[in-house]
Amino acid sequence: MSVSTETIPVRLARWEGVDKPFALLEAATARTPGPGELLVRIDLATVCGSDLHTVTGHRPSPAPSLLGHEQVGTVVGVGAGGVRCVDGTPVAEGMRVVWSVTASCGRCERCGRGLPHKCLRLRKYGHEPWSQRAPLNGGFATHCVVLPGTAVVAVPPGLPDAVASPASCATATVAAALDAAGPLAGRRVLITGAGMLGLTAAAMAATAGARVSAVDPDPERRAQALRFGAAEALDAGGEADGDGVADGGAARPGEVDVALDFSGRPAAVQRCLDALAVGGRAVLVGSVSPGPAVALDPERLVRGLHTVVGVHNYRPRDLDTAVRFLSERHRVFPFAALVAAAHPLERIEDAIAAARTGAAPRQAVAPQASSAAQVSSAARAASVSSAAQVSQVARTGVGG
Repeated sequence: MSVSTETIPVRLARWEGVDKPFALLEAATARTPGPGELLVRIDLATVCGSDLHTVTGHRPSPAPSLLGHEQVGTVVGVGAGGVRCVDGTPVAEGMRVVWSVTASCGRCERCGRGLPHKCLRLRKYGHEPWSQRAPLNGGFATHCVVLPGTAVVAVPPGLPDAVASPASCATATVAAALDAAGPLAGRRVLITGAGMLGLTAAAMAATAGARVSAVDPDPERRAQALRFGAAEALDAGGEADGDGVADGGAARPGEVDVALDFSGRPAAVQRCLDALAVGGRAVLVGSVSPGPAVALDPERLVRGLHTVVGVHNYRPRDLDTAVRFLSERHRVFPFAALVAAAHPLERIEDAIAAARTGAAPRQAVAPQASSAAQVSSAARAASVSSAAQVSQVARTGVGG
């Protein structure tokens, strides 16, 4: 495909809907993005749990759409007016960056109250309807147009792509959860759900000086929790593994000062609420799709001086905290081992299928890698144009 010197070729794997194959599209986009925007080459993307919720139909999502919101990339274009990182550093071409899940307007009532992550005009990467006007708004593509109002953080040299990519969702969300939990030094912390977020929370909480009890029904996840700083790891029924308890901990964590749920399972949420000591705080993160209600005893809450907090999305400072933590601690905790070997973009179906098995906390997609794609010539799409100067010239209907 020939493109002019003012444009660059891009590819994307567009989700078409539940039980439908992804569509592999080729396009061209302007090398210089709009004012206040960035054009970023995506070097690695990871498949988040919310991507799985979407493709399996566990929550309503627009189709078609470009999924993916955990990624790391290299800036190839900076729009007029420039862009600054969260710490104030000007973004320059060639800079390696991660960016937030959300783009906020900065002007609405919620942004004014310090809630930019719940902006009234919020846009979310990997969650929006796909359109010809905004075709590069997710991570499962060779490039992304990063919008004004997005938090951008530079990735330090030496931080591997596989470690940096989850920062955009998993690590930053955990940073927000621990910020909501308050000071952790010397505190007893219960973590329910030892997937990507729970393991990250164990590492961050242990680093902050907490004694962490992790709960998960999967024995491999419990073993991983111990490697990520948990003092003890228990199954969902409260029984410890035979060799899964460090420093002689009891089979049940008992009362805790802080309880964090990353599983979204009603029984786990209930366990968090029931485990709180006087003055305890429960931070709920995993309940992001519809489910049954849990019981809340108001008298126990009042007499126990309990606090229950929900965390959804995160603030710019949380992304900065996430990258800083990973940079400082990725050699202490085996974060790179949580991400499986990358699939090329053409094999996005394989990455999704592997993610559904839970074989690794994260599956990866390497959009810059090449792979022979089996595409039916009958599925070629008609060309389109857009305000983003994208012209689609290719192919749909690629299965994994």
